[in-house]
Amino acid sequence: MDLSEAIKGRRSVRAYKKQDVPQEAIEKLLEAATWAPSAGNLQPWQFVVVRAQAVKAKLSKAALNQKDVEEAPVVIVVCADEQRSSARYGLRGKTLYCIQDTAAAVQNLLLTAYSYGLGSCWIGAFDEDAVKAAVKAPEGVRPVAIVLVGYADESPKPPSRRRLDQVVHHESY
Repeated sequence: MDLSEAIKGRRSVRAYKKQDVPQEAIEKLLEAATWAPSAGNLQPWQFVVVRAQAVKAKLSKAALNQKDVEEAPVVIVVCADEQRSSARYGLRGKTLYCIQDTAAAVQNLLLTAYSYGLGSCWIGAFDEDAVKAAVKAPEGVRPVAIVLVGYADESPKPPSRRRLDQVVHHESY
């Protein structure tokens, strides 16, 4: 699949078929995520793969009762190891670089899911403490994203995009 096709074709899928996703496919997504760029090549990401219904129910509640979190076959909680980044970059590593790094990893994961015929959705609206408790993340490991993965049971239409002349500036803002 052409990269441009994946970028433009990927959608946020919130309805999934009741079909299991093979572990090998999830491992391919996670491997792609680990090839994202990161500040100082520190690779501060951690991934918690959730299939257990009880944990997905906790995550659904933590995600402001978004039911699709509970209904997705696989939920991946992407976390940033703040201590790993702050050890080299201090406060900026803790508050920015590890977030940027994990965001890049999530994008790789989403695009790879699409290329394998899987639907996915990046969830950012959630109570961090509740997600942390649900996946038993240790101190210094911050949940950054909840990613839903499964076989799509919907075909969302492409969203509109702002024109380049509305978002691009040359030399200064």
